Amino acid sequence: MANQKVLEKKQEIIDEIAKNVQESSSFIFLENHGLTVSETMELRRKLRESNSELKIYKNTLVNRALSTLNIDLKDELNGPKVVAFGKDIVEPIKAVSKFIETHPNLEMKLGIVDGEITDLATLNKYATIPSRDGLLTMFAGGLIEHTRNIAICIDLYAKKLEKEQ
Repeated sequence: MANQKVLEKKQEIIDEIAKNVQESSSFIFLENHGLTVSETMELRRKLRESNSELKIYKNTLVNRALSTLNIDLKDELNGPKVVAFGKDIVEPIKAVSKFIETHPNLEMKLGIVDGEITDLATLNKYATIPSRDGLLTMFAGGLIEHTRNIAICIDLYAKKLEKEQ
């Protein structure tokens, strides 16, 4: 029979996983094919820069946590998995995607984005979205262009009125 302390520790981990899934906008499952410790630390550092985390959990504990949230991924969760998650939807996906470009030992499999199970194709689409700062810069540029055009129109109209008088 399992020790009560061991069962309590496992339940704490299950609760932690469920909490991370609920509080995260994106929860990505990665398949690890032999990352070294230094490579794992490098990925953790890059994810921390985007306010995200990397954790390694046992698949059975992840399955139990997901079943408490009515999410069934038993068929997909086999083999060594690592999870990356964060409050932002795009940033953890972008960080992992960029890391995978230079580290073929890691592979993105699927994720849970805003509570929905997301396949690899959709995760790759999210990875191509510019960062929040980039999107805000594009938006500001668009606003500046229209403001400039209005200023030019008003200036030309004022010059036209001056000529008429």
